[in-house]
Amino acid sequence: MTSLGINNGHALPSKGGALPLPAPAPAPHLVNATYLSADEISAWQPYPPPDAGDGLTPKQRTVKRIKAAGQWAPWQMIGRRMAIGCVALEITQRCNLDCSYCYLSESSEALKDIPLEEVTRRIDMIFAHYGPNTDVQVTGGDPTLRKRDELIAIVRYVKSKGMRASLFTNGIKATRELLSELCEAGLEDVAFHVDKTQERTGYASEADLNAVREEYIERARGLPLAVIFNTTVCPDNFHEIPALAKFFVRHHDVVRFASFQVGADMGRGVEGHDDARGRMTVNPQTVMAAIREGAQANLHFDAASAGHAQCNGYAFGLVINNKVHDFFNDPVFVQAILASSANITIDRAKKAGVWCTAAGYLVRHPSTLLGVITRFAKLAWRERRDLIAARGRVGKISFFVHNFMDSAQLEKERCDACSFMVMTPDGPISMCVHNAKRDNYLLVPAKVTRHNKILYFNPVTGLFDDRIPQKIEVALSRKNARGRAKGKLDGGSDVIAVSRADDAATAAAATAATTTTAATTTTAAESRRVQAAE
Repeated sequence: MTSLGINNGHALPSKGGALPLPAPAPAPHLVNATYLSADEISAWQPYPPPDAGDGLTPKQRTVKRIKAAGQWAPWQMIGRRMAIGCVALEITQRCNLDCSYCYLSESSEALKDIPLEEVTRRIDMIFAHYGPNTDVQVTGGDPTLRKRDELIAIVRYVKSKGMRASLFTNGIKATRELLSELCEAGLEDVAFHVDKTQERTGYASEADLNAVREEYIERARGLPLAVIFNTTVCPDNFHEIPALAKFFVRHHDVVRFASFQVGADMGRGVEGHDDARGRMTVNPQTVMAAIREGAQANLHFDAASAGHAQCNGYAFGLVINNKVHDFFNDPVFVQAILASSANITIDRAKKAGVWCTAAGYLVRHPSTLLGVITRFAKLAWRERRDLIAARGRVGKISFFVHNFMDSAQLEKERCDACSFMVMTPDGPISMCVHNAKRDNYLLVPAKVTRHNKILYFNPVTGLFDDRIPQKIEVALSRKNARGRAKGKLDGGSDVIAVSRADDAATAAAATAATTTTAATTTTAAESRRVQAAE
């Protein structure tokens, strides 16, 4: 491991107390950051199948993991409300945009979609690890590029397992008709990624992109969906975050959740590396301050959260007459509710059931009921004029700040406490670790059984064979190169070569090599690894 004295302003404050408004541009927080070496990243493995004989529930296994990582605290939601924050199910690697902070591999655009049998196998693995009510992010690439009938079948299968399906998309192909069909199949959330880093033609600012956001809001209006917006925050759009937060508040009747992700150096993205000045300006604390400014409320992001304290911040507000009121302004009270409601299961797809569950909980906890009544009574009296103007309507909105790690600066403790997993062919793994070595899990054959015969799917050719491919190679061209690879081709090099590597350090070195084709390769050794896993 490599130890450094600073963490480039990425550290979040400790949870559980009032969070003062930070200065607009604080100096980096001094912490003893220890980064995984290239060898340690290469050796990091997905979690093995849970031991059915250990007598533990998925939540109990999570508690054990979080305690080992030193992150078990009153604010911790995983292990209490859920076994995991969410699990990404990547059903395609293809995308119709080329974001400047993209986490995908340079090989992604050249890969065929994995077979439906492999997708359902991974859904089964998610259920085995984390159980019912797990949030499954149906994502990619952009999942709407998958065949329509297959996308609908995937959502339906997630629902059949008693888990919650969320569609993570840039929205370009997510029509009202498609969203309606997916709702019928069991979709519960749709998350639209819209921001300036996508470089959509004709939109020079986040303010310009509000037209796209409003179009997407209208597509989803009236559907039984929780609407989420994802925004990557970088030096180029940081100054617009207050206005964007205000936009989401204004549309809280449809928008339920606004997620802001600090841009990081990973994948094929062309931004984020070697930007120490940008990291001092754009970090979780300054992003939280910008959201507070836009929401015009001193929101607490530390009363309840998930995973590692430095990874996530979560705030929840009630909206009365387009004014936000912090629901988490008493962290001790919030954490008491979190502890006493840990074993309650809430089915968000059934609104009547949510209210019945909440009412039953409050009846069984009279002290909590009294506290809730008192808090709402004080709020109602204090904001009586706004309540009258809003005709008694009270809305809600959540803000989330996520702090992904750079692929070359992974901290073991944060990876150990991860609340955001990706389901690989071999099991779940931390999203940040996955992003540091994506090709290890992409450039491998998928084993399927068809007509009582075992076949192996080649993700490059899209063909099936009864033998394990001894070599899987991706040839990158100007047609399928994206991100950094495209930049090298457009920058004057006729061709470049990218060799598949087992760690971020050698991958970075390999991208500088030049030869007759751009190629990403797995070797016979990787095929033997797949064979051994059988």
